[in-house]
Amino acid sequence: MSADETRRTVVRVDDITAGYLPGVNILSGCSLTADEGELIGIIGPNGAGKSTLLKAIFGQVRVRAGSISLDGEDITNLQADRLVARGVGFVPQTNNVFPSLTIEENLQMGVFQRPRMFAERVEFVTGVFPDLAPRLKQRAGGLSGGERQMVAMGRALMIDPKVLLLDEPSAGLSPVRQDEAFIRVSEINRAGVTCIMVEQNARRCLQICDRGYVLDQGRDAYTGTGRELLHDPKVTALYLGTLGAEQSTS
Repeated sequence: MSADETRRTVVRVDDITAGYLPGVNILSGCSLTADEGELIGIIGPNGAGKSTLLKAIFGQVRVRAGSISLDGEDITNLQADRLVARGVGFVPQTNNVFPSLTIEENLQMGVFQRPRMFAERVEFVTGVFPDLAPRLKQRAGGLSGGERQMVAMGRALMIDPKVLLLDEPSAGLSPVRQDEAFIRVSEINRAGVTCIMVEQNARRCLQICDRGYVLDQGRDAYTGTGRELLHDPKVTALYLGTLGAEQSTS
């Protein structure tokens, strides 16, 4: 897409307040936009509300004020199954596969609302993740953490999502597997899927994302392109630490 073309906004979060318990707000005036084809990164300290923001978009945390829209239509507080039907995919950080089911059966669960899509979508998913193709009959419970993450991403892609929400795809993985996870996210995005990713590995997240948001105390404290944030002295000092400072000057 050329620089002078205007991208369609897929997800818009406007000034939302949300939390798990009555009277306790984790998000307080948080906003975000994700345009078609973008890879959005969300970073920030522990407890900033990063995962809560994804769960609020996916209808798992009650939004008390503000609004969330998908392709211009209000989806605030819609239930997860209705969001899936509208093209919102979600990959949680933990418990993200059905361990007693095979890889193929996990992928089938991704299109349980539209089973006729299975053949077409499994071809797409195994194209993105070719390692899955010869192992479709293997049980997911016997997979490594990185392999499970691949299956979880694949299952979310089975619905041909308009947007894919990823909650810390590199969490708990070895450094090598972390790099593989970021490569997979980039490949999914290059395949045309709009992605919103929460990550603790802030440096790597900013290196691959089109735009980033830094959340702090439930608000978006900084925003900009990944490169801008990676080289912003305030962001480096407050959120990336010494490693971030070293890498941002390399």
